[in-house]
Amino acid sequence: MYKLIIIFLSFIAILGSLNAQSPEKKGFEIAQRADEADQGYESTKVQLTMKLVNKQGQEVTRELVTQTLEMTGDGDKSMVVFNTPRDVKGTATLTFTHKDGPDDQWLYLPSIKRVKRISSDNKSGPFMGSEFAYEDLSSQEVEKYTYKFIKEESLNGTATYVVERYPTDPKSGYTKQLVWWNRDNYRQEKVEFYDRKNALLKTLTYSDYKQHLDKYWRAGKMEMVNHQSNKSTMLLFKDYAFKSGLAESDFSQNGLKRAGR
Repeated sequence: MYKLIIIFLSFIAILGSLNAQSPEKKGFEIAQRADEADQGYESTKVQLTMKLVNKQGQEVTRELVTQTLEMTGDGDKSMVVFNTPRDVKGTATLTFTHKDGPDDQWLYLPSIKRVKRISSDNKSGPFMGSEFAYEDLSSQEVEKYTYKFIKEESLNGTATYVVERYPTDPKSGYTKQLVWWNRDNYRQEKVEFYDRKNALLKTLTYSDYKQHLDKYWRAGKMEMVNHQSNKSTMLLFKDYAFKSGLAESDFSQNGLKRAGR
């Protein structure tokens, strides 16, 4: 009987230890699981429509294509190319995300046929007049943030983990982001972005999710609402292609020029 009591008390102590996990460690582990759940896609290519909506409700529509290359040992590489309308056709951006240190980004402008490097001082600026910043184009590497678990919450009937994450880059335009991760599959459902004054700046919501290759969840719609300017940007995705045979040579400054022609 004495031994059973000791075993029971030991079990209670272990449970207490697990429950006493720090919010910082728990937040980091949730982010890590989300990252692991999306590994192995190799490369993707997707067509999308971008809708810019001003505070009067007027819309401007653009068509573009995005391709991404999964990297091991460092952050992913991505390229965005605009196809319409005529005034932005051929404009393209290239992003090398890094797990440590600032990302590398370039912009190709067909009007001058030149590639311009985007300064790290300008990463918080708007991407092509949208409510997405240049830094929002980078892949969300776990190492680019520190974390703090806040709570579990039901979001529109979906069980989620709510985690605060804080950019490690001192030149980020955000002091923190509040992320709602799906508890079942770790896909993101919503993100709130807070500016350098710690005021709510933007909210990004994900919807119309589909699962690809029985593993990878991708949203069919993303909407970024700027609460300070009353503007919004909607992204509508279609024709996802995974393991599409892209190579590192496709993600170079020369590749950026070719894609923009």
